[in-house]
Amino acid sequence: MSQVQPSVGGAPVAAQRRQQEGGGIGQTIAGVVRMAVMWYFAMKFFAPKRPASNEPSVLLSNTFDKGEPMDMWLYLTEKDKFNDFSNEDALYWHETNIPYGVWGPTSTRKRTLTYYPSEALKHNGSLYAHVFFARSGYPADPSDPEYDPKSAFGGTHPVVVYLRKSKVDKKKSLLDETSQMEDDSQIETKEEGPVEYISYWKPNITINLLDDFNRYQHNNIPQTVVGYLNVDFESARYYPIIYFNDFWLLRDKLTAVNETVGELPLNLEVGPISVTKWQWFLQIEQAFQMHRSYGSMLEGEADELKRVFLEGNPYLLAITMAVSLLHSLFDFLAFKNDIQFWNKNKSMEGLSAKSVVLNFVCQVIIFLYLLDNETSWMILFSSGIGLCIEFWKIGKAMHVEIDRSGRIPLLKFRDRESYANNKTKEYDDIAMKYLSYVLFFLAACFAVYSLKYDKHKSWYSWILSSLTSCVYMFGFIMMCPQLFINYKLKSVAHMPWRQMTYKFLNTIIDDLFAFVIKMPLLHRLSVFRDDVIFLIYLYQRWVYPVDKKRVNEFGFGGAEEETQQSQITEGAESSSTQEGDKKTN
Repeated sequence: MSQVQPSVGGAPVAAQRRQQEGGGIGQTIAGVVRMAVMWYFAMKFFAPKRPASNEPSVLLSNTFDKGEPMDMWLYLTEKDKFNDFSNEDALYWHETNIPYGVWGPTSTRKRTLTYYPSEALKHNGSLYAHVFFARSGYPADPSDPEYDPKSAFGGTHPVVVYLRKSKVDKKKSLLDETSQMEDDSQIETKEEGPVEYISYWKPNITINLLDDFNRYQHNNIPQTVVGYLNVDFESARYYPIIYFNDFWLLRDKLTAVNETVGELPLNLEVGPISVTKWQWFLQIEQAFQMHRSYGSMLEGEADELKRVFLEGNPYLLAITMAVSLLHSLFDFLAFKNDIQFWNKNKSMEGLSAKSVVLNFVCQVIIFLYLLDNETSWMILFSSGIGLCIEFWKIGKAMHVEIDRSGRIPLLKFRDRESYANNKTKEYDDIAMKYLSYVLFFLAACFAVYSLKYDKHKSWYSWILSSLTSCVYMFGFIMMCPQLFINYKLKSVAHMPWRQMTYKFLNTIIDDLFAFVIKMPLLHRLSVFRDDVIFLIYLYQRWVYPVDKKRVNEFGFGGAEEETQQSQITEGAESSSTQEGDKKTN
């Protein structure tokens, strides 16, 4: 929302684009971590308390001892309930003597196999993995005479997941009538039909046994554990928690199941997991769900964030997070100084008022574009706040009046005297005149290119898309009027340099992201175009001497400050002289 005003008219849209390309990863990481920590403390301190009981507290302990050997059975069936332990064809994996709660090579077992799907599974059928554990030497089958219910436990996990089919792209070619009619018919057919789901195969099943030997009070089990704990209150024991770990299973690793699939790979793994790691996985998943429910995380962004941890360099990831925090800090400071500058500014001398209006128009275009593309409400809210601030800046740069002479009240804009009664307005008009020629030519060329080669939902979407693309690509051109005004006035005393310093630091950070984040070459080069403008500003600050007669960013001139200071000094000297005379008398 903060912008380098009025000197850098295109900085806001360029900054938004750069944050989406680079800074968004670090910001998303920080947001997820914040949500996870908030969720943890909320569950720890603000969870609903259990009613006080007069019963004596009973401590619950783990049924199994640390290092006790276990046997494991894994069955695959198309039913969610399983009791056919005699079916050898359903048994796909059996392991013996797995030490429970011991971290070492013997406690982790792996197996890779190939599964041949049935015809029912190929046509949106289901498949479940039934996993059972028992003390070594004890059976997991309840019908076995030697079965001990206190020595066996199990869990069920779906191997096939159903995900919603991607939405049909409503975009079409506006010039090709034949393809347009075909696209319209396909869109209407899809919209009239029910929502379609596709079955996907999970190629990895990771079975984690929670390494937890804590003793819990039966009437005060922690909220983070109570929903997963299977307790036998008669013996005051709880069974080990089985956690089917899908945290690192990304959607692009899933395999669509249909009639053309003949075989499916399946990688199986069993091993321990610590309580801390298990709770962090749960908390991060909870944070993802909260972000999606609030509209601040789109579908697929969670996988992209996980991919950064999986495939990224840990040192580079730490640097990215630190740089993202600095980016947010500088962005906040630039925003604060931007508001302070316009709130205290009393003169528009040397400032481009037309750049302020042009920035407002660009924000309107971006807001309408986001609205047309069904963006999340949080992004719309942020863009709307920026739009309101840009309109407020117009009120500070110009006189805004309500014209009630007609039937409908209209807003009337009038230049301020400090802007119209000097050379600033003349130079601003000259710069905007030639700038408009360049902008209109580039916008027209890009609009024609987009109409011919791209697809759009409607003519309205084509207009918005063309204007928004021009704002993103050619927004830096709008910074030029202020450069021209500075050149003609041979002064930069009117510039908000404190805010520009923070913005320049943010631009340097964006340059670092351009080397780190994978992006096309043209996008990578476009990141550095704002640097050229900032360097020109710095050169102007160095080459033009300080003019103490010109007003500064708060409407005061250096000469006035010297006059006020001399008056204060003279007043102090006269008062001291009078006091000396009184003492003498």
